[in-house]
Amino acid sequence: MPKMRAVDAIVQILEKEGATEAFGLPGAAINPLYSAMKDHGGIRHTLHRHVEGASHAADGYSRATGKIGLCLGTSGPAGTDMITGLYAAIADSIPMLCITGQAPTSVLHKEDFQAVDIESIAKPVTKYASTILEPGLVPGTFAKAFQIMRSSRPGPVLLDLPINVQMAEIDFDIDAYEPLPMDKPKATRGQAEKIVDLLLTGKKPLIIAGGGVINANASDKLVELAEELNIPVSPTLMGWGVIPDDHRLQAGMVGIQTHTKYGNATFLESDVVLGLGNRWANRHTGALDVYRAGRKFIHVDIEPTQIGRVFSPDLGITSDAAAAIDAILEVVRERKAAGALPDYSAWADSAAARKGTEHRKTNFDNIPIKPQRVYQEMNAAFDRDTTYVSTIGLSQIAGAQMLHVFGPRRWINAGQAGPLGWTGPAALGVVRGKPGKKVVALSGDYDFQFMIEELAVGAQFKLPYVHVVVNNSYLGLIRQSQRGFEMDYHVQLGFDNINSPETNGYGVDHVKVAEGLGCKAVRVEDPAKLADGFAEAQRLAEEFQVPVVVEVILEKVTNIAMGAALDAVNEFEDLALTAEDAPTALVPLGANVTVSA
Repeated sequence: MPKMRAVDAIVQILEKEGATEAFGLPGAAINPLYSAMKDHGGIRHTLHRHVEGASHAADGYSRATGKIGLCLGTSGPAGTDMITGLYAAIADSIPMLCITGQAPTSVLHKEDFQAVDIESIAKPVTKYASTILEPGLVPGTFAKAFQIMRSSRPGPVLLDLPINVQMAEIDFDIDAYEPLPMDKPKATRGQAEKIVDLLLTGKKPLIIAGGGVINANASDKLVELAEELNIPVSPTLMGWGVIPDDHRLQAGMVGIQTHTKYGNATFLESDVVLGLGNRWANRHTGALDVYRAGRKFIHVDIEPTQIGRVFSPDLGITSDAAAAIDAILEVVRERKAAGALPDYSAWADSAAARKGTEHRKTNFDNIPIKPQRVYQEMNAAFDRDTTYVSTIGLSQIAGAQMLHVFGPRRWINAGQAGPLGWTGPAALGVVRGKPGKKVVALSGDYDFQFMIEELAVGAQFKLPYVHVVVNNSYLGLIRQSQRGFEMDYHVQLGFDNINSPETNGYGVDHVKVAEGLGCKAVRVEDPAKLADGFAEAQRLAEEFQVPVVVEVILEKVTNIAMGAALDAVNEFEDLALTAEDAPTALVPLGANVTVSA
């Protein structure tokens, strides 16, 4: 059996497990692992300016590719910096491996420099966290970590490595190492029959497709199922792209924040709902009495404790989404061949026709710019292969109401945790995972400022993408939520910038900051110039291979449609009256559409 340092074995294991994209920064306690990576050469590393940024980049890479991104750093402040990234990953079921370098085992109990019990800190936001105290445990613990990350509901893991454990010699043969099998529950034939039996009792059945379908790489199968049944599909925020927005059966997103009006209307018409790989998140359901009234629910999820967590379904099945869809498809095709499927053409047609109704107006010419116009111009400027990255705020909510997504893993969003600052570094990870593809990030000014230093990472490593920053110099979502308290308190970000009077009281000069960090930037203040601004940004990104910021100066106060229940969403702006009021809508206002199979 060959002898080698534990870190040399780790690098070989990472390569064999397919985890070869690392984000982080070296430090004294993790330098042995970096030396192994340098000697081996099989792990690509991106040096970040902040360890939290590295964790978000690893998260973004994992979401964009379905592979496992790596985040590296020391266990003290670097490890604690990773915690927000781990939280964002576990909240959305994203596999990611954080590796921290720890003080020697002999001083862990002596409050040594930068020694912290990162295992205990990380446990609530990981599927597994462990400080490896014996060198001989390294290969087995890493094998277990990869198995845990990939099994059942995916999620992140943190492994902590004391420096003496890293440096110790162990017996290890990579040819004898094999990844452990994944444990994923699979729906049985009998369960699939019960799902189909209940689904077909409805006259207006609807599929809610969640992020679990994308995690299972089952988007194509989901579309096949919808087409075989000829019933509409509504993606959740985390499932957006599972079926292209312009597919004849895509019914629109449902929710009290991120939604379309026609999506909510179609859901409220439905009578049986099949949830696949979703969580019934509260921003999706709103008031449960409205959401549940008059319809039956089937819930299929890989995690058994998710079923019944929010409400008890009429039928709950624990299964990986891909396996469940396979089983359901088999039953559906048999019944179709036997002529035993109901004809849902009229229901599918009504859902499609509804997509041409009740559009929100986007074609505003106001100066300062209204945000709705920004998303209209983004739809026109960026093609259907674009991958969008966003996290939280009015920018994300409005974007999800008005942008279009045409495939899985093209909407990358920290949905449940929503940490400010996530968007920029996550976009860098997405670019690493999708080289040569068009990546567009969307941030409000506050999200953008949280980790603005990460732009330098994109400049240094030539990671081009377009970052649209909608700047209203406000904490817009918090300001809107403060309306109920009749206050506008500590949410204003504007000030008179003595170095940049051209910012006109909006405060931070994002153009200068971006340029100072080695990137390019464009500021747009007139809606008529948005198209030129986006075109110039794409040209600059292509020419210089760096992130390009498009700062759009918005009106300071805009309230975006949202509410407490699906039938009580507050509209703060005018709805479209003509097709010209919403020119990039998927279906022109008033269009007569028929989609019958």
